[in-house]
Amino acid sequence: MTNDKEAADALAAHYQALRREIGQVIVGQDEVVRLVLTAVFAQGHCLLVGVPGLAKTLLIQTIADALDLSFNRIQFTPDLMPSDIVGSETLTQQREFQFVKGPIFANLVLADEINRTPPKTQAALLESMQEYAVTVAGQRYPLARPFFVLATQNPIEQEGTYPLPEAQLDRFMFNVQLGYPSYAEELNIVKNTTADRQHTVRKVLTAAEIQAYQALVRRVPVADNVVEYAVSLVHKTRPQGERAAPRAQQLLEWGAGPRASQYLVVAAKCNALISGKYSPDIEDVRAVALPILRHRLVRNFKAEAEGVTVEQIIKELL
Repeated sequence: MTNDKEAADALAAHYQALRREIGQVIVGQDEVVRLVLTAVFAQGHCLLVGVPGLAKTLLIQTIADALDLSFNRIQFTPDLMPSDIVGSETLTQQREFQFVKGPIFANLVLADEINRTPPKTQAALLESMQEYAVTVAGQRYPLARPFFVLATQNPIEQEGTYPLPEAQLDRFMFNVQLGYPSYAEELNIVKNTTADRQHTVRKVLTAAEIQAYQALVRRVPVADNVVEYAVSLVHKTRPQGERAAPRAQQLLEWGAGPRASQYLVVAAKCNALISGKYSPDIEDVRAVALPILRHRLVRNFKAEAEGVTVEQIIKELL
């Protein structure tokens, strides 16, 4: 690609092609698809939260099909061990130890129902998400790039779940909430899924192209006022800070950390590119603020007692 302007146009075109391919299988969920693809191009991990049966797994499988990437699915259960994710050393017939890779060694890893497994196993995933490598028996094994974890989670109220620790939640760029489809969408879903026809998804992007686009996103210029808006928004959420918003002081126990500011700027850059712009503005920051901040704010007792949701607090701050 000769220059970044052409590359940016190519990214916008590829994004639209991906939307069309995914739209053949997934009805509705436009916002969810936009955010997952933004995470892919911005080199972030994504947490999808919703009740069972909303096609979270099918959505991720479809995105993996449209991207020419290796894909593994890990079904998280209460008895899953860290070695079931990262792999383990086995003794060969020649009496030598050999490392057998686990399912984490793929470009795109679906961690299905991540809150069904105990913290020890969640921590094994955490290292790979942060370090892009795993350590087994003192040996470090790098993971293939690009590498994304897309995790699904059923809402916490359900039986037999282990809430994700704050440190692990912070590793996810987006927390995407899936809602029920509309009446018209559900009619469409039922017609499509109960008939005898299969949609095959065409491959749109290769691993090398995705990495080139990830590098492009990092090079996008950002005006100072946009960065200042992102950072001041995050500072407003910190009830103990001097820039705290009055509502944050009333309703929040904890605010978002610096990683939220970084993600707001990177995701805004990506949002601008897929929208056909060459540089992000404040609207791009606002477009990604909710899924970035949603899992980084901790409400206090007053907010819980009054039934004020994190989403309502973020919308007030915006």
